[in-house]
Amino acid sequence: MDVKKTLLEFPCLKERESADGIKAFDCPKSHLERFARYLRDVCQYNSLTDMASIDMGEEAGEARFGVVYHFFSHDKKRYVRVVCMCDSSDEPSLPSLCSVYKGADWLEREAFDMMGIAFEGHPNLHRILMWDSYPWHPLRKDFPLCGKEAPLPESFEGNEDAAKVVPAPENGGPFHSPSCGTKFASEREPRARFDSSSGCKSGTSNSHIHGL
Repeated sequence: MDVKKTLLEFPCLKERESADGIKAFDCPKSHLERFARYLRDVCQYNSLTDMASIDMGEEAGEARFGVVYHFFSHDKKRYVRVVCMCDSSDEPSLPSLCSVYKGADWLEREAFDMMGIAFEGHPNLHRILMWDSYPWHPLRKDFPLCGKEAPLPESFEGNEDAAKVVPAPENGGPFHSPSCGTKFASEREPRARFDSSSGCKSGTSNSHIHGL
């Protein structure tokens, strides 16, 4: 990819720092679909390999939710990373890329289900893991590890006992990470803090990254 040429074609883009050497850009929501077509047709990034929905936390305001896209060129054997943030935290949405990359279909449905980001123009935007009437989005930072009770669909009739929420091994959530250095990688994994008033663990957390 010719970065200078790309930035001339899309002055709305902003280059991002990349620790792994992959070219990365911030792209406004209004230009996402056109830029995806440019990546496919001009730059030969012919595959959308991954979408990682992100939650920056309630303190981020309207810029709370977004998606990290990874596109791959089979000819050049290179990736490009594109980050696009939603412009609303109450009703987060982004344009669907299903018309550009067929592989976006299930990836967008999973991000819709788990993070609550709607994809405008998706041909069949229904939940893919939870049932349609499920009221929450389990990958959001304010969703506890021990889960939340929810009315079960009719298809669960007779299985109510088997479908009760069972706390995860960490006994709750949300996640937080150690603030000081640790010797072992396993000790750097996010943990949950116990909250005696709720019976769950609670605390602050790093951003949930979905799909990585």
